[in-house]
Amino acid sequence: MNKNKLLTTAPTLALALLLTTTACTAPSPQSTSATAETPAQADPIIGEWTMTTLEFGTGGEMQEVPFSGQIIFTDAGTVSVQAMNPDTAAADTPYTVQGYEAFYGEASVDADAGTFSVVVESAAARALIGQTLSRNFEVTDDTLVLTPVDPSEGWRVTYERAAAEETR
Repeated sequence: MNKNKLLTTAPTLALALLLTTTACTAPSPQSTSATAETPAQADPIIGEWTMTTLEFGTGGEMQEVPFSGQIIFTDAGTVSVQAMNPDTAAADTPYTVQGYEAFYGEASVDADAGTFSVVVESAAARALIGQTLSRNFEVTDDTLVLTPVDPSEGWRVTYERAAAEETR
């Protein structure tokens, strides 16, 4: 290629490269914040929740247990749970090891039925791995209440939605 032809085609090539790069990096209309759906709008259970109470009992006799913890539902379809009893000498349960509960996995939510199921991928109590845990849920404003599908398990846990500035 001769020098004159290169000088006349170089600006055209540069412009084409600039347009191609701009088209590839420009935000699509769906990714702009004005049209993006927030997780809370997509499904009220999606988000980060902080435990306020954990209660055990049957026949309407619920006793509060001093646990703290959180649960996170992602719009990608996962759930992560962590909870801690301050009494490290507390007896292990099917869900806890040395007073600590932690598990995560793929979740499916049936908002109409008020239930979700999680297939446990990892857990502190390793016997949970591979199990499917199903729970009832109810979201009212910024409060989430979980109960077992089988009422004989006898527990109820209440969470409040984490404030936006706390989740950053």
